[in-house]
Formats: sequence, C-alpha cells, structure tokens
Amino acid sequence: MYLIFDTETTGLPRNDKAPISDTDNWPRMVQIAWQLHDEMGTLLEHKDFLIQPDGYSIPYKSEQIHGISTELAQAKGSPLSDVLKEFELVLGKSNFVVGHNLGFDINVLGCEFYREDVETKLLDIPVLDTCSRSTAEVCQIPGGKGGRFKYPTLSELHQFLFVQEFGEAHNATADVEATARCFLELVRRDKFTSAELLQDQSYLQKFLQHNESPFEPVGIDHVSLKKESAAIRASGESDEDSGQQADVGNNIELLRSARYSHLHNHTQFSILQSTTEVNTLIKKAVEEKMPAVALTDSGNMMAAFQFVSAAEKHNGALEQQIQQHEKELEEITDPEQRIEIRKKIDRYNDGKVKPIVGCELNVCRDRLDKSYQDNGSKVLFLAKNKKGYRNLSKLSSLGFVEGFYYVPRIDKQAVLEYKDDLIVTTGGLGGEIPNLILNFGKEQAEEAFVWWKEQFGDDFYVELLRHDLEEERRVNQILLQFAEKYEVKYFASNNTFYPDKEEAGAHDILLCVKDGEKKETPIGKGRGFRFGFPNDQFYFKSQDEMKELFVDLPDAILTVSEIVDKCETYSLSSKVLLPAFDIPEQFQHEQDIQDGGKRGENAFLRHLTYEGAKKRYGELTDEITERLDFELSVIANTGYPGYFLIVQDFIAEARKMNVSVGPGRGSAAGSAVAYCTGITNIDPIEYDLLFERFLNPDRVSMPDIDIDFDDEGRGKVIQYVIDKYGSSQVAQIITYGTMAAKSSIRDTGRVLDLPLPETDRVAKLVPDIKLGKLFSLDEDKLKEKLNTEQLGKAKQLKEISNGSGLEAEVVNQARLLEGSIRNVGIHACGVIITPSDIREYVPVAISKDANLWCTQFDNSVVENAGLLKMDFLGLKTLTLIKDALKIIKARDGIDIDIDAIPLDDEKTYELFQKGETVGIFQYESPGMQKHLKSLKPTVFADLIAMNALYRPGPLEYIPSFIKRKHGIEEIVYDLDACKEYLEETYGITVYQEQVMLLSQSLAGFTKGEADTLRKAMGKKKFDLLSKLKPKFLDQGSDRGHDKAILEKIWTDWEAFASYAFNKSHSTCYAWIAYQTAYLKANYPAAYMASVLSNNMNDIKTVTAFMEECKRMGLNVLGPDVNESYYKFAVNKEGAIRFGLGAIKNVGESAVKAITGERKQNGLYLSIYDLVKRVELKAVNRQAMEGIALGGGFDSFQSHHRAQFFVKDEKGQTIIDNLRKFGASVQAQQDAPPDLFGNAVSVQLAEPKAPYADPWTAMEKLTREKEVVGIYISGHPLDDFQLELKNLCRGTLMHLNRGLSNLANQELLIAGIVVCSEHRMTKNGNPFGTLEVEDKTDNYKFFLWSEDYLKLKHFLVDGSLLMIRGKVQKRKWSKDEKDLEFKIHDIELLSEAREKMAKVFNLRMACSRVDDQLVTDLSNIISEHPGECQVKLKLVDDIDNIIVEMPSRKRGVKVSNEMLKKIDDLSGVEYYLNDRMSR
Repeated sequence: MYLIFDTETTGLPRNDKAPISDTDNWPRMVQIAWQLHDEMGTLLEHKDFLIQPDGYSIPYKSEQIHGISTELAQAKGSPLSDVLKEFELVLGKSNFVVGHNLGFDINVLGCEFYREDVETKLLDIPVLDTCSRSTAEVCQIPGGKGGRFKYPTLSELHQFLFVQEFGEAHNATADVEATARCFLELVRRDKFTSAELLQDQSYLQKFLQHNESPFEPVGIDHVSLKKESAAIRASGESDEDSGQQADVGNNIELLRSARYSHLHNHTQFSILQSTTEVNTLIKKAVEEKMPAVALTDSGNMMAAFQFVSAAEKHNGALEQQIQQHEKELEEITDPEQRIEIRKKIDRYNDGKVKPIVGCELNVCRDRLDKSYQDNGSKVLFLAKNKKGYRNLSKLSSLGFVEGFYYVPRIDKQAVLEYKDDLIVTTGGLGGEIPNLILNFGKEQAEEAFVWWKEQFGDDFYVELLRHDLEEERRVNQILLQFAEKYEVKYFASNNTFYPDKEEAGAHDILLCVKDGEKKETPIGKGRGFRFGFPNDQFYFKSQDEMKELFVDLPDAILTVSEIVDKCETYSLSSKVLLPAFDIPEQFQHEQDIQDGGKRGENAFLRHLTYEGAKKRYGELTDEITERLDFELSVIANTGYPGYFLIVQDFIAEARKMNVSVGPGRGSAAGSAVAYCTGITNIDPIEYDLLFERFLNPDRVSMPDIDIDFDDEGRGKVIQYVIDKYGSSQVAQIITYGTMAAKSSIRDTGRVLDLPLPETDRVAKLVPDIKLGKLFSLDEDKLKEKLNTEQLGKAKQLKEISNGSGLEAEVVNQARLLEGSIRNVGIHACGVIITPSDIREYVPVAISKDANLWCTQFDNSVVENAGLLKMDFLGLKTLTLIKDALKIIKARDGIDIDIDAIPLDDEKTYELFQKGETVGIFQYESPGMQKHLKSLKPTVFADLIAMNALYRPGPLEYIPSFIKRKHGIEEIVYDLDACKEYLEETYGITVYQEQVMLLSQSLAGFTKGEADTLRKAMGKKKFDLLSKLKPKFLDQGSDRGHDKAILEKIWTDWEAFASYAFNKSHSTCYAWIAYQTAYLKANYPAAYMASVLSNNMNDIKTVTAFMEECKRMGLNVLGPDVNESYYKFAVNKEGAIRFGLGAIKNVGESAVKAITGERKQNGLYLSIYDLVKRVELKAVNRQAMEGIALGGGFDSFQSHHRAQFFVKDEKGQTIIDNLRKFGASVQAQQDAPPDLFGNAVSVQLAEPKAPYADPWTAMEKLTREKEVVGIYISGHPLDDFQLELKNLCRGTLMHLNRGLSNLANQELLIAGIVVCSEHRMTKNGNPFGTLEVEDKTDNYKFFLWSEDYLKLKHFLVDGSLLMIRGKVQKRKWSKDEKDLEFKIHDIELLSEAREKMAKVFNLRMACSRVDDQLVTDLSNIISEHPGECQVKLKLVDDIDNIIVEMPSRKRGVKVSNEMLKKIDDLSGVEYYLNDRMSR
C-alpha cells in the first residue's frame, strides 16, 4: 500500500534541520490531503481536511500561497486531534509514505503529533520521494549545485512525464493527485527499483502489465480555497481604518500647521540599496521645510558623522545669519523694523534641521549561533541623545564583531544591554512584528509586540507605512489593533531609498548591479526572477504628500513631532584623545592627575630628546639647543607630547624586533625632536628641513607623522601596538569603494543590456572628471579643466545624454548611480589608537583580512571624530634593502650598516649618471633616467632636487636646472638675498621650505604667516594668496627690495603653488633611493636577487628585471634544490639563483624542509638521497612535481624532466615511487632496534625511472612557464633575435601603452600565442581571439568576419607568429580617436626571415680587415648559399667614411648556424635590410 500525502502550512521553518520537538521552529499544518493506492496503483481512498487553528492564525504570506485564510479554516476546518486520528488509521494500512519533497511534510506532521502527545508510526514507515537525485537525473534540468542537475519541482516532473503543464495549486488535494500520478508513472517506467519498493524481481513486470498506459488523473474535484477565503472575507471584512473614519475636512485643518519629518531613510551607505547621498538627504529635508530628518541605514552607521556634520554645516550658516540679525536688534529701536528682524530670525530658526541618528539593525534569535543562516529582522532604532548614540554605536559594532554571519546581527540580549536612550519602532515589512504578522501569524506577532513594549515603554512606536502595497494594508490593520490594545502610539513613515520619484528606475538598476541581474529579468522570487521594489513609492515624499496619505489618521502625523522632540541635537566632532603613555615614575607630576596636564609627558619627552641629541650630534651647539628648545616648547603649548612619545616608542620597538624603519616621510622629517628621539633618521638641521607646524606656534592641531616599515615587519609593529594598548583600543580604518564615472556606465550598460562594445565605447568617452561635474559645467569651464582631446569626448558624451536611445538612458542613469558605495575595504596603512574601548567613540566593523576591528568611519572623518590616527606604511623597498643585506651577509660575510654608508660613493653616482636606475626606488622611470644622464648628479643635493622636480609642473625647470649645474646657463637670483636659500638648487625654487624661508627673509613674515603661505600654496587657495600678496610687497619694499622684483617673485610663487613640494619628504626618499643605488652599484647580484624576490608575485615585473640582469651581465639560473632558498639568492659563482617559493604548489613549509635539511646535513647527492632525507609530508607530491617542472632536480643529471611524468605499467610516476621509497627508508631508520640492540636494516632497491624522450626546448619552456609564470632557461623568441631587431616594428608593450601615439602607423610584431579561442557572436557569426606574448608584454587580439575566416588556421596555442597590422579608427565608431589595432596579415615567425630578408649587411671597421677575416667570411657565405643579397660595409671611423660593396653573384641563406659562425668572428656586425629603427 502506498500512502501519498501533502500538507499546507503556516509557513517555513527557521531551521529545516531542527528536530520535530522544536515546536517553535516548525510551522502549523492548516490542510492535509492523502490518497491510498494498492500495490498495482489502484486508488482505494482519498481524503482532505482543513484544520481549525487553535491558538494561532494563518499568516498573510502563507494565505497568498495556498489561499486558506484563518476565517476559512475556522469555519470549515476540523480539530487537529480528529485529523491525526484519521491519518494514523490510514497509516496503519500503508507500507510506504510517498510525497514530493516529503521530508518537509513528515517533519511538519510529526511535530503536530508531538504537540498533541500522540504516538505515531509516521517516523518509522519507509519513505519514497519523487523529489530526489534519481528524479533529477530523469528530468535532467540544469542548474543544480556543483554543475549537477537540479531537483525537479512537482510541475517540472509532471511536465516531463506527461508533457502536460501542472501549475502547482498549493492545494493539498491537487498536489497529492499530481504527486500520486507522477509516482505511479515513475514506478511504471522502472525509475524505482524492486529493492526500493521492497518487492521481488517480478513485481515491476506485473505492475507494467497491469498498467500498460501512462497514468491518468483520478478525477478528484478541487475547491478553489482562495475564492472560498475571499467570499468569507467579503461577507464580514472591515478595512484597516474602520473605526478611524473621521471628518476628513477637520483632519486637514488639524494637520495644516503640523510639521512632518522623515524618520526612516536609507543612503548610499546602505550598500547598493539606496541612491540617496548623505548631503542630498539634508538638502531634501531643507527643501521640504522639515524640522528634522533621520538617518537609518541598514546594518551600519558609516554615514553618521557625515550626516551630523552636513546638518551642522547647514545650521551653522543659519546661526551666523541669526547672530548678525541679533546684533542689528541691539542697535535698532524702531518697533516695526525690530518685528521684521525677529521674523527673519524665526525663519532662520525654522530653517534649521535636526539630524537624528538611527540604524536599521538585524535582530536575530542568537547572534552567536552561526550553525545556520538567520539574518534576523530589520528593527529601526533612533538615538535620543549622545548616550543613545553611543549605545546604538555599540549595538552596530556588536553586530559586526560578534554577530556577523552573512550580515551583521544583534539579538535581544544585546538590545537589553544597550537599550537606554533609544527609540525603537516596529519598522518596515522586514521588521520582526510585521514579518511575524505576514509569515507566522498574529499570535506570535503579538508576543513580540508585548516584549518590545515592555522593554522600551513610551519609546516604542508603531510605524505605519503606505507604499500602496497589500502586505502593508494587512500589517497596518493588525498593528493598529495592537496599538489600541497596548496604548502604543503610531506614526506615519515612508521607507525612503531614493530622493525623488523619478530616480526609481536608477534605484532598480542599482539593485540589479548588486545582484548581478539584468533589468529585463522580471521581479519575483525563485528561478528566473530577480529582486526589485514593487513600485516607485519609496522616495522622499513632501510634507503635503505624507499628510494626504495619512489624512484619515492625523495622529500618525502628529506623533512624528513627539518623536523629534524626544531627540536632542548633539555633535559627533571631538578633539583628538590620546591614549595615556606610561612614563617612568621620576618624570611623573602629581598635578597632572588633578588637572589633566602634560607636565610629566613633556619632561619625559625633553629627557628623551636631549639624550638622543647627545648620541646624534655629540656636542650640542647653541643652534641645536635653540632648535630643540623651540620645538619642545611648541609641542608643550599644543599639548601633544604624548603623540611623540607613542610614536618613538613603537619605532624603537620596531628596531628591536629587527623591523626596518624608513628615514622619515613627509614634513615630519623636518622635526629635530623627531630626529633626536629616533622617529626619523635624517638630520633636519644639516639639510635645512622644516616641520611646518613649528613655524606657527599658534597652530593647535594633531601632528601627522607617517612611518614607513618594511612590508614584512609592519604587522609585527601593529601587533606590538595591539599588545601594548589592548585589542579593543586599536583598529584599522574602513574605506568605501564607490562607483566611478566609467564603472557606473559599464554597470548600467550591462544591466540595461547595451551591447558590450557600445558600452565600452561610451565609457571610454568619459574624461578624467566626475559625470556630475562634467554635466554641471558649461563649455568655457570645461575648457579650463580638459585638454582638446578630452573636451571632444565630453561633447560627444553630452550629445549622447541629450539623445533618446538606449545609450542616452545608460548615460543618464549612470549619472544618478555615480558615487554609489559598492563595497568596503581597509585603509592600506591607517591605524587608530584610543584611550579606552574604541566602541565608546565610534562604531566598528571587522577587517576581513586581519583579526582586527576597523572603524565604520573612514579616513576623512576619524580625526574629527576624536581618534588618533597613525599611518603604518609598508614600504617594499625597505624589505628589499633588508633582504639584500642578508644575502650579502650570507654570501660574503659582510655586515653593512645601510644608514652609515658614505654619501660620496663614486660607483653609486656613476650609476645615476648613466641612468642605470632600473630597480632604484623613485628613479627608475625612462623619463627620470633620461634626465639623470643629462644632470650627471655628483652630490646628494642633486638627487633631492631631482626627486622634487620630476613631477608635473616643475618638469619644465629640469633642463634649466641641469644647464645651471654644468655652467651652461648662468645662475641668476632675482635678489641677492635669495642666494642664501636658493644656492643649493642653482637659483631655482624647488621646495616649499624655500618659499617659507624667503618670505621671512625678504618680507619679514612671521613663522605663523609663513605657515599660512605654505598652506595657501599647498591647498591652492588663491584667494588667501591674494590677501598675503600686499603684505609681502609692502613689507619687502620697506626692507629695501625693489617692488617690481618682489612682484615677479610673487608671480613665480603663485605658479609654484600648483606643484609646491616638500623638501623633507624629497630628502627622505632620495636617501632611500641612494641606499638602493649603493647596493646595486656595489653588490649587483645580491641587490637584483632581492629585487626579484620582492616582485615574485608580479610576473611582468620579474620578466623586466630579468632583462635588466642580462644587461648587467648577471646570470639568472633556474631553481635548484641544492642552491635555492625560498626567495632568490646568489650562489658561490655570483649568479642569481631562482627561489623555490616562485614555483607553483611549492609552499613555504616545503622549502623550509628542503633548505633546513640541506643546511644541517649537506648537499643532496641524488634524487634518492633527497627523498631519504626530507620530510615528505611537507615536500608533498605536488611540490615535487612543481620542482621537477621548474628544473629544480636538473643538477642531479640522473633523470631528465620528462622522466618524472611518465607512468609505468602500474600507472605510477617515478615521483610516486620515489616517495614510497623515501618513506620506507625513513620508516626503517625510525624503527626500534632488535632484541640484541642492533638497528634493523633491509636494503631497499632504488626505483628506476621509465624511459622517456627528453622534452624539446619549446616544451621545456612551456612547462617552466606553467609552474613559474615566466620562461627561465630561455625564451621561445630567443632563436629569433635577428627578426626581432631587424624586421619587427613595435612591441606589444607599445600597444598596451596606448594607441593614440601610434595612430595610422603600420606595425609588425612577433610573439607566441599563449591562448586562442574560436567563438560565436550572439548573431551566430564566427570570430576568434588570440592572446599573444612577446618579451615585453601580452595583448589580446580579435579577428572578425573575413579576417577570421582567412587567418583562423593561425589560432593555435604555442605558435610563433609575425603579426602585421595598422593602428586605425575603429570601423563602426563615430569618434576619430577611437582606435584599434587592425590585423592585416599573419605568418609563421619561422618563415618570416626567408620571406622578408632581402639584404644581409655585414659591417666592419677597415682597420679590422685582414686576409684571415676575408677568407673566413668567404667560407661562411659559400657554406650557406641562398637568395638573400650580401652587402659588405667598410667603415673608417676616423674620416667618417663608409664604403658599400654589394655582392652581385653570391647570396646567402640567413640561418642561425651561419649567424653563430659570424658571431665568433671578432669585430663583425650584421643586420637585415635597412635596419629599421625601433
């Protein structure tokens, strides 16, 4: 007997893995139907019951699915106990229970038996399910997990078996009938086995004989439960506002003077959920004359500071007007005028906006339970005051720190702990109470309502939403009943996600971006649908619109003012609070405890400074002590000695931990106190450096000292700070990743399904300016911002925007999305340190990549919020220097103090003079190399100046700087008084410090005024510069300087403002550059090994540095288990050896095992010796394969690479057998001795490698690249050097640098195909792609239409090709500057020489020609006859004469063999054709 049954319920369980005894988890059963069939499939009985709800109601969402309302179930249902008795009776007749996805129904029904305390056989009877892996294989519907077929729905299974549609009725009778039909048909088709059916082998044959035709429906009549429910509701239904109907006219009058404020608003910080900017939220509230507005982002408080600050800025401007008018009142006596002024003051006060900080937090059952996904309900909280804000901040932090699982979550336990001074509402449809109403029933919702009321009392409010949704009407009806029953006030709300109704479309696009969907996908749930808002009503409605929506419930509008009045105005700004620094007892001062003074910290800092000064300078001159005393006095006056103490402390600790610390960074390097306390390492007095804040004693603001650490040691320093101050007082800083102009267009284009090429073309029209700004500026303003090319693109973009097609829609919607926050990250170097738990000051989140908290406020506001920010920068160059010093120490035994190297090293300056600065910090660009060759620096000051000059703006001064250094151009000073400060830079103003010092010298500016001038220049505040100008001219003139010359100097300074650079920073980085150059010049192999090691993850960079090694004459050898370490190293012969860590699948533990054993017991004698000795668990199979592919075993010579990968008759490789052999030997060595104490030893045979042909050079190179990412032992193009130098025009690097410089040029490029594809367009047209690589870069080419058909046979991976093409306008583009590289022809590189080589030129000096050379050349040419003409060129360098002698009879075949013979001849150069310059 087969019992097929199905249930309808009140919803879904929270946890589908919970036991049936968890009665709160499993939903209630509201309908059950079953059919009982005998063994041959004959229907014996069918029954159907509605169940009377007892202590629960049927939720709206469930009613929407199955149509059974609470009223219908009450009227026509049966008691649960009666239904269970009936079911238990039929269960007794059954051998199986059958259903579709039956596990759910069994749990629901089982839980009902448990509730009634009734014994049942249900859990013991065998189950047959039509929703299973086997039926998935039958239907073969794609879309399952892991690429498998998905489980079919009942409709899909029915469609497959009977080719008839069955819309799942979610009426148990209809579903049971369909399930029974499907099940029996599956049995008939042998889709269930005899064993599954507990029958013998003959059963299925009998069943088929009995049921020869497919099963038909049994013909049960199905009642439309939705219609039944609707009929009952229509007979006695009351509207949500029944009993609320009042005189609308009176309500309108009552609400006329009421002021409404929006209290539920999302901004762009509700990531990818809202298009509203924070400033726009304040702006809209002001426009709508609202007294307040709330910020309630989802799950976080990232925007809180910006929100409050924006309101403060608006209110502050109004307050200034108010104060101005109040001053007028003091002077005016006329009554009418006073009345008018008071009206203005009232208007200004009314125009202020109160910012209310809130948050929509996810409240789940247990924030610590992460065994299943529980995102909780969205509950709205508002802070009444600063204490409430702190509590809300702590709740938000808790959601990330403890509760994060898919989303940040809190629970009610947390709410109880931090509920003080918070207002809570029922929230939107995602709130706990509305969600319970819709999905679980009125009773559970009421329980939750009572809980929130009990906890928050009068600070708990019912939130009524009217977005024209049926769900809201149902929810509001019940919420109003609760409100009346429990005397809870209700208020009108509109959950806003975009500022204006017109932006609903842009908001919908944003949701598509978030979920990776297209706009054309219909909104809904399940497969084939996407998430989206149901209508366009979620915008910032006006006061009148909200009053009209709630005219029937005037109290809903009036209550808003009550909530607003409960909320106080407060600021989130604060002075920076420093953590207490623990100073020695002898420096402590009792009075500091009483008044919070800094006497002890100042005394300790003075002590450290002077102790350090004695070590730095030895003798302390008056100049030094005067400088130190001045700086210390400024530090004491500004109140920040603790800052210097904190910084010097962790820097000192860093040095103890052997972490490299940079010499300084930014203007802080100009502080003598920083230098003496070890914070910086450049003497500011020696180099005339200034810390600008010490120029202005009145400037009371936090110092800003950024510190460079080697990037490997940076984490150690941060950990020290965490350990010292506590993990709850140290955090990183969040960053917000926003949609830039181009990405907003690309995202919008994808969502709106604009073809990719068109989207790409439109995105490329965006110049380097925000879309919002571009469209707000007129043509004249744009001309000031953009160059000619960019201006043309901007015009095209505006033309598209003004059009009417899909492109126009993409651009205009992208303008609305630009700036939306799409993700968050972590600031690369910023670290926050607080006096106590950081959550007392700001909300925090969790850093994904580190076990550290991060602030929810970003870098732009953390200091204003009162947090001490330190920049712990990881500088790879410091690691590079450190590694180079280790290599030198290990190989040569030389200890180098890099901070004590001589500043006059000849080799170092020679390196700079030759421009050989590849790999030199800050000086390696081609442009810098060119200028260094011209400058030929001889002193450190030259390097400092060049570092400052090589940037946009001052670049134009470099030629003059060079000429003056070499005496080609006269050094001229505008005034003799300028010489003192400009002499070191040959009369050219290079640094900010020079301007500041000259302003004091020439015009008597105070230090504070000089600092103001610096700020005006640095921030490009030309209005402030114009105010300082008269002072400079007048005071300078009073000092006897010519006013016209002063005018010229000032004009130069104004131009200088656009690029003013800090000498302190330039000096520090020039010093690091000098250190790297010193190492490269004096220890080239060690330095380049370190450079390669520190770029191992960047294949292109490693390739470029390997080329530099070749240029330097340094051999770079492949990895070797007897010489390599994890990183690159230098062997005894001075060659650079590849690091094992660069090989794929060779981890650090494997390298440690290999190098550690080698260091302890000597070199490995053979591959057998290696497997006997290394820890095979660390050096696993994949690691050994990687080493073999990379050539790490080549030095053993007993096996070549191919042999490691050939399988024997057992399917085993030599690596498998070697590992077994090594494991056996090691096990034997570890075995205990025998009874007589002798070691047990059995001679084990070494496994032999099967025969294999060695790989070709090309295959060897390809395999190397697989595991290392680059070619090590050579390059596929190495055999084609002649072609590369003589036949090619251009490289792939040229294409990647930009096509604009190559417009209309024909190029001939050689390379190897690394990836090729034959593909089809949407229209079914074939096209191809080929990714090609040369020695400089790689590039992806496309072949379309006829070009593809003509050249597709070249699309073969590994092919060496010569590609001919032209840079020209893209075929379908309207933009003349929209370029592409169009391929015209392709040929095999191996055939290019024979086809293209017309003339083989031999060039030699006359003085080198003798009989032997003539004979040798003649023999070589004779041995290689061919069609290429030979041309001899004799050169007389003294008289600059070249004699050409073409051969008229003899030609050659230019082969590599012939070229090698010519290479062996001394003094002979050769080239092809006209030796085209590249």
